[in-house]
Amino acid sequence: MSHAVPLYAVLACELLPEPAPERIVLARDDAEALVRAVAADLQRLLPGIEQARLLLGAALLDGVEILRPGFPAHAALSELGLRLPRGDGAVVGIGAHHDRMPAQALQPDAQFAGAPMRYLPLLIEAEPAHAAELGTRLEQVLAEAGEAGGAAADRIMRACGLRLAHARYLSLADLLALTCVQYEHAGFAAHWPLIEAALLTPARREQVLSPRGAQWAWTGTRIALETPRAFLRRTQPAPETRVHGYAAAVFELRQAAALFAAHGLPLGSLDDAPDTAFQAQGVVEALITGAAAAAAPLLALRAPGLGVVALLRGDTELRRAALLATPLTGGGLPALRRHLGDADVTAPIEAPLAEVDADGVPWPARAARH
Repeated sequence: MSHAVPLYAVLACELLPEPAPERIVLARDDAEALVRAVAADLQRLLPGIEQARLLLGAALLDGVEILRPGFPAHAALSELGLRLPRGDGAVVGIGAHHDRMPAQALQPDAQFAGAPMRYLPLLIEAEPAHAAELGTRLEQVLAEAGEAGGAAADRIMRACGLRLAHARYLSLADLLALTCVQYEHAGFAAHWPLIEAALLTPARREQVLSPRGAQWAWTGTRIALETPRAFLRRTQPAPETRVHGYAAAVFELRQAAALFAAHGLPLGSLDDAPDTAFQAQGVVEALITGAAAAAAPLLALRAPGLGVVALLRGDTELRRAALLATPLTGGGLPALRRHLGDADVTAPIEAPLAEVDADGVPWPARAARH
C-alpha cells in the first residue's frame, strides 16, 4: 500500500487510580492479540475497514505525546509499517521487547507517570478510492459510538496490570476537540490556539494574550513568550503592585513553558529579541549596563511559594543590572547558574524580591549586599 492514505485515530483509556499500572507498554505477543481485538471492534463500527491496513502502537501514551508537531507516534507507526513485508498482513500490533518500544516516539515518558488518561495510537492506511468515505465515517461514528469491546479492554488490563474506567476509539479530530475542552476547564484556554496552530497550520502565525495579559504567539517555528520583565515594562503597573505582579508573571510563564514543552514545541522570545535567549533551564536576558555591573556576582531573588524567581547580575545599590535570568523550574536552577558562569552553585546568594523598577527589573531591598 505504497500510496495509501493515512487516517489517524487512538484508543483512549481512562485508568482507575487503583491499582497502579504494572507497566504501560505491551509485549509483542500481547500487542498482536490486542490489535486483533481492536480490528474486530473497528470492523463492527466501520464495516469495510477490513480493506485498509491497521497498525497499533501498543503503548499507553499521554495525550501530549500524541499531540506534537508531525504527530510523531503515528509517524513512527507509518515508518515501522514500511519495514514490514507485504505478506505480514493487514493487521499489525507493534509491541515492546523487554519493555522498550522499537521507536522513541512510541516509548512513554516517565515524566507523565500517573496520568489518568492514556492513548494507544492507531494508524489506518486506506486505499485512495476508499479513504475519503472511510475518513468521513471515522469522524461520524467514533465520536458517537466508539466504545471499545470487552476483549480489547480486557487484554489491556491483563497485560498492563491495571483497571480501566472505560476505553473508546477516537479520531484525531475527536482527540483535539477533547483536549481543547480539557484545557479550557483547566484554565489553559489561551494556550490551546497556539498548540492547535502548531499542530494543524504551522505556517500560520497565531497571537494571543495570556490570562494575565502577556503577549504570546506561534511564529511558524516556535512559541514566542513575553518575559516577566518585558511584560511589566510594557504594562507599567502601579509601583506597589509590581512585586506581586512580577511573581505572578513568573508563575504563569513557568506553567506555559511546561505545557508547551510537553507538546514538543520550541520556545523563544517575541520578535527574536536579540537580548533574550530561552534555554532548557530558563530564560536569560542581557541588559545594557556598565562593566562594573557585568563583573558583579549573581544574586538569587526569591518569592514566597515560588522559590527563586530571578537570577540577577548587577549592582543592587546603584540599581544597575547586566543580566537577568528566570528559572523555569526549581530543578533547573543549578544548571542555569552554571550556564551563567557562576562557579559556586552549592551556596547561592539569596535575597527576597522586594522591588521591581519601571523597566521591569526585579531587585532586593537596598540593604542587600553581595
